[in-house]
Amino acid sequence: MRLRSTVAAAFGALALIAAVPTSASAATGDFTYTYTGLDGSSQVGFLVDPPSRVCITLPEVADPASTNPAHTPLNLTDSSATVFAGPDCEGPYFTLRPHGGHASERLKLRSVVFS
Repeated sequence: MRLRSTVAAAFGALALIAAVPTSASAATGDFTYTYTGLDGSSQVGFLVDPPSRVCITLPEVADPASTNPAHTPLNLTDSSATVFAGPDCEGPYFTLRPHGGHASERLKLRSVVFS
């Protein structure tokens, strides 16, 4: 009888471990960028603790037909950030180092992915 209880407990623990989802990997920290608002003024956008290995198209500049690209990125996350000139992580790209990697307003971007 003890063997059955032990085996049942072991299977129950295994099932519980398999059912608990693992946490998604994320870059810790902030990523900021500057874009032109609808009124023509400069606005600062930011991503807080963005997911890793997922392409993020910046919503304020997602449509190349109707918006100017963002610029002046600042990567204060603990992961490298690769920024792309086009939406959906397409086009020319540049990688910013973690913990303070930045670029000037000459670097244009519409999407980013974190390592």
